[in-house]
Formats: sequence, structure tokens, C-alpha cells
Amino acid sequence: MKTTLKALTLSAALALPLFANAADDALVKRGEYLAKAGDCIACHSAPHGKPFAGGLQMMTPMGAIYSTNITPDAQTGIGQYSEDDFKRAMREGIAKDGHNLYPAMPYPSYAKVNDDDMHALYAYFMNGVTPVKQANREPDIKWPLNMRWPLKFWNMVFLDKGVYRDKAGKDVAWNRGAYLIQGLGHCGSCHTPRGVAFQERALDESGSAFLTGGLLDNWFASNLTGEHNVGLGRWSEADVAQFLKAGANQHASAFGAMTSVINNSTQAMTDGDIAAMSRYLKSLPAAGGSGGPAYAYDAAATKVSLTRPANDAGARVYTAYCMHCHGVDGRGFAPMLAPLAGNPNVLEKDASSLINVTLNGTEDLVIGGVPAPYPMPKYADVLSDQQIADVITFVRGGWRNGAGSVGAADVAKVRKATQ
Repeated sequence: MKTTLKALTLSAALALPLFANAADDALVKRGEYLAKAGDCIACHSAPHGKPFAGGLQMMTPMGAIYSTNITPDAQTGIGQYSEDDFKRAMREGIAKDGHNLYPAMPYPSYAKVNDDDMHALYAYFMNGVTPVKQANREPDIKWPLNMRWPLKFWNMVFLDKGVYRDKAGKDVAWNRGAYLIQGLGHCGSCHTPRGVAFQERALDESGSAFLTGGLLDNWFASNLTGEHNVGLGRWSEADVAQFLKAGANQHASAFGAMTSVINNSTQAMTDGDIAAMSRYLKSLPAAGGSGGPAYAYDAAATKVSLTRPANDAGARVYTAYCMHCHGVDGRGFAPMLAPLAGNPNVLEKDASSLINVTLNGTEDLVIGGVPAPYPMPKYADVLSDQQIADVITFVRGGWRNGAGSVGAADVAKVRKATQ
């Protein structure tokens, strides 16, 4: 009997490390998933650089800043951060040495992330990420604007330190979607307009400006409310889910920073989380936009592009360079080739994204390891500022899109800023 008890005790003792390792592995794996939900790799990895080693340039109204090394390297990364240090940086924008981080780091959103998820994230970055010794680059911001102490006051005014709390009267899926959109997803960082102090003008659906679209780094991040022209009013929950999983649907295709979000983040999320995010987004009432009548297709521009290109400079460019992908009728061949008729990005008052994508094209959407077959090519070296202005004006005015014209000076401004 004693021998049996000893054997059982020994077996249990030997099994404990195995269970502990399995639990640790599961925690790191969960943290990896959460890091993908937060798209941490997109901002903290430079082009052709090592994952999470920082160095990505980000433009602000004050000048360029560079993302930091968040690998567990002890000298140049976050290897000496305790879990409390990590949480403080994530939620309050304060580094281990006490200096304030610029709010380009979306800590006002990450402040909503709960303790369990923070614990998993910390486990992943300390145990699941390869250390990289790469010094952080100082921002290209001149004195006195580079002083960080005013950020303490910025935080006092604009930072809400409370984690997300489920809203009464909302179901589990809605609350899960709200938690992801407002927190780790930090969708408002791009899709909510900024105030004069570079603060997001709203951090959740209680503010009328929340997710109504915003200009950032020469792209206009689109309206995500229920607005029927420039927002998601004509999209179903299935349409939203398809876009988040594949980067394209019957209404639009991803471009700019959203391409990275699809490639590195949302396509890797579970169907349940994607459905929850779609549910939440589709619950948002219409806000922003022009307030005009709902879009309805009109084929008049088709006749212009077919019969009068010689008399319309924009139609001439469209016929030569755009028609083969986007169709003579402007309806494209969705989801592989985006429609232009009724596309929310075309209808948007701010044409920055259309100018930028025409000049510089798009990075490849890579879904399940397979690049999309027809990325938007760049025309900066092919078309003049006037030609790009003409074709964008044609597209924005055609098929009853009803958006304003674009001038050559508008194109020249974006060209200079992005070259």
C-alpha cells in the first residue's frame, strides 16, 4: 500500500511541471492571438525589418516619430519590464523609465483591455517573441515640441483609465464586439476624427464623432457608422465580416493601412470574434457624411466613357487606364476588383485616399498566404497631377456618385507628402 502511494505521489509530482508547461503554452498562445487582434506587429515592425523590433516611421502634425522595439531584448526592448510596467505602458502610455509615450501609441484604447488579456499579452511578448537588439530611434520633432512633459496634462484631460465594462441591455456578442473594436482593435485611432490636441473626439458610441472617419498620414480612414453613403449603411453584417476576413466585398476593397490590418490581424481572428465585431459596427447609428439622399446607381457615366472620351479629359484617362479593371459601368468585378460606383471611399467628401491610392497603389492583400491577384498599381510615374485630378473627378461625379471635384493642386500636395 505504501509503495502504491509513493508511486502515485511521484507520478503526480512529475506531472505538475507538464501541466504547468501546458498552461504556460496555452497562455502564450492566447497572448499571440490577442497581439494579432491588436495588430501590434504592423506598427512595431519597419518595412523589411524584424518583427516587433520597431523603427516604423509615423507622421504626426509635429513631425515624424518611430515605433519602439517591443521584443524582450533586455537592452533595447522591453525585456526588463515587469508585468505592471507593461500594463502601465499599455494603458497609460508611460514607459518603464517614466517618460510619456506619444498618443500615436493607442493607449487610450488599450486602457479598456482587461487584466486577463493583459496578462496573456505580457506572457506572449516575454516568452513568445524573439528578442532583437535594435536601438530605438529618436523622433524627428524639433524643440520645444519634442518635450514630453505636456503629455502628462494631455492624459489628465483625454485619458479614461477604466477597462471596458459590459453594457446593460446588450447581448454577449455585442459586448464582445464593442470590447474588441474599442480596445485591442483600436479602430477609433484611425477611423475617428482628431481634435486640435490630436485626441480622438470620441472613444465609444456615446460620442457622435466615434468612427465617423478620419484623416491620418495622407489616407482617409472611412466612416464605420450606419451612414448610408460613406459608411456601412448599405452593408450587411455578412458584408462586414467578409471584408474583415478577406479585405474585399461587393462594396469596397482594403487599401492603405487597412491592408496591413487585414493581412496581420483580422483574417487571423475567429469567426465568432469577427461576427461580434460586425454586430457591434452594424449597431452604430448613422453619423457623419453629407446627409444627402441614399446612393442609387446611374449608368449615365457609362455612356460618357464609351462615346465621349475625347471630350472629357477624365473619361479619356479612365478609358485608357481604369476601365479594364473597374469596368465600363464602374461596377468592377467584386470582390477581386473593387467597384467605383457607390463605393463609400469614392463618395467620401475627403478625396485623400483616392488620390493616394492612384498615386501609390496598394500593398498586396495576402489571405491565407496567397496574394490577391489584382492589386491596384501605382500611377505616380505614369500620370500627371492634372490627369489624376481629371480621372478622380470623373469617377467621383459619375454613376451618380455625386462627390466633389479634385484639382491638380490637391494631387500635388499628396504626391509631395508621400514621395
